[in-house]
Formats: sequence, C-alpha cells, structure tokens
Amino acid sequence: MAIASQKLLQNLLKITQENCTASENLKTQPTAILNWKQDPKCWSVLECIEHLNRYGDFYLPEITTKIKTAQPKRSELFKGNWLGSYFSKSVSYSETLNKMKTFKSMNPLNSELNSQTLEKFINQQHQIIGLLEQSKNIDLDKTKTAISISTLIKLRLGDTFKVLVYHNERHIKQAEQTLKKAVINNL
Repeated sequence: MAIASQKLLQNLLKITQENCTASENLKTQPTAILNWKQDPKCWSVLECIEHLNRYGDFYLPEITTKIKTAQPKRSELFKGNWLGSYFSKSVSYSETLNKMKTFKSMNPLNSELNSQTLEKFINQQHQIIGLLEQSKNIDLDKTKTAISISTLIKLRLGDTFKVLVYHNERHIKQAEQTLKKAVINNL
C-alpha cells in the first residue's frame, strides 16, 4: 500500500513530537514514582523508556549512516513491503496491547535508572526529528537499513522509521499507563 512519502514523514514527525512532549511531562514526576512497579515482572516508567533508548542506540547510528551515504533522490511515493509492514504493525500501539517478549539485551528489567534515562530519550527524539527532516530528499524505498534482530535482514528506510517511531509510541503509552497506576498506588 503506497503512501505519499511526505505524508508518511509528516505523520512520523507528529508522533515523534508527541513522544517528546510526553517525555518532557514525565520529567516532572519524582524518580520514586518513575521507578514504581505494579509487580516485579512489570516495567516501571523508566524501564519502558530505557528499553526505547537501547533500540535508539542501534537504529539512530544505522539510519544516520544510511542517510549520509544515500544518493539524494526524492521519492514521491513510499511503497514499503510486507516485511516492513509486518514489523511496524507488530510494534504499533493499540488499546489492547499484545504482550511481546523482548531480547535479553533490550530488557531493562531491574535496571538502576534516573532522570538521565528521560534526558537520553528526549535527545534521541530530537535526533529522529532531524533524521526525518534529512530524509525528505532521500528515496525511502531504495535506501535500506539493517534491523536490530539481524544485520542480515534489511528494511526500507521508510519501514525502519515506522518501526522505530511506532515502537517508541507504543512504550510511551505503556509508560503513561504505568505512571497513572503509580500515582494512584502512591496517593
């Protein structure tokens, strides 16, 4: 299913800006609330954010390198493919979130976290905004990136952005839901 490249980038930019605003709002909470857990196997607000930071540590340098080495050629339409659609749909936010296992290296459970976790995430969101802007003159279908689970699998840049941004949105929403529970339980 094709979409205008500029429309896709604008949508991803809007979600990223919303993620950034939500993160700024999280910074107003005490660290104890941000580290509260409903039970020992659930993530705290900061663990949700740290999970995203770990993915950002992989994807941001990967996307940056691919954009720098891409031939400047604007694409009017982004077509994507079935694999990119599958990955982006599987990590997208929905009201009824399906639980997913994460790789051990990406699981922040029981990490010592503080406000620096949020600062890093906000910084990463600003980097994503810059990369989305730079991508306006790149072919989102022909430029390909490795993915975190295997550098042998390549996704089209547009699909990689969708996976990264939708995954961020999913866990920001999870963090906000966890925060609501933390506030209620700590009144």
